[in-house]
Amino acid sequence: MQTDPKPGTLYVVGTPIGNLEDMTFRAVRILQTVDLIAAEDTRHTGKLLQHFQVKTPQMSYHEHNRHSRVPELIELLVDNKAIALVSDAGMPGISDPGYELVIACIEAGIRVVPIPGASAAITALSASGLPTDRFSFEGFLPAKGQQRREHLESLQAESRTLIFYESPHRLRETLQDLGEVWGSDRQIVLARELTKLYEEFWRGTIAEAIALYSQREPQGEYTLLVAGNPPSQLQLTEAQLKAELQQIMKQGISRSQASRQLAKSTSISRRHLYQLALSIVMSPE
Repeated sequence: MQTDPKPGTLYVVGTPIGNLEDMTFRAVRILQTVDLIAAEDTRHTGKLLQHFQVKTPQMSYHEHNRHSRVPELIELLVDNKAIALVSDAGMPGISDPGYELVIACIEAGIRVVPIPGASAAITALSASGLPTDRFSFEGFLPAKGQQRREHLESLQAESRTLIFYESPHRLRETLQDLGEVWGSDRQIVLARELTKLYEEFWRGTIAEAIALYSQREPQGEYTLLVAGNPPSQLQLTEAQLKAELQQIMKQGISRSQASRQLAKSTSISRRHLYQLALSIVMSPE
């Protein structure tokens, strides 16, 4: 079933994440026949359009101009223009500002139509070998170390497979933080250069990944998939947790280190355990 783009409609168009053969016939047709393409990077998208002989004009829409562009695009849509939204790779709105334009369209009563395409998160998950029945996509972790560790601590008890995007220049720091916060024996899959010539899936523990990348230079964009934390077989009360913390601290270990140590053997976040540790009054020997 083929229908021409409808006036006053935003089309959210998936594009390849690497291999141009993953472009769908429907996506090409929509890009050829809309009035305008809103692209994250017009130069990058221009190469894609040239390959598929698409001559539709583009307008840039990205993180740094989204506040001014959203009203412009809404006005064009209200004026019955058909617009396609694309990102540099994959489905728009996933770790890019496409979400804000979609929300603005919904609030303005403008129809939004998805044109499905590749997604790095789902592509990596499907071949990871980790459980696929339940998963949590977390996108990019915070760039700053403290914020990144705090976010990882909030996910420590998560039992679903966790999916992250990471850049090559932050990969080593992220692996170190994963090991410190979640323990180094957790299973992890590193997928890089998905659908491209040098596509690679690496599988092992976090400790093994840290060792590997202490010797290897990270290259390409990474999708990290980490096994969830199995629910603890032993459900401890707060009183029992405090007793465990007290026993650890009696060995001369600080509250912070005791919280970190107990967090690794339970499904409870280090932050919560640290708050419990602060409430413990240690009796003098």
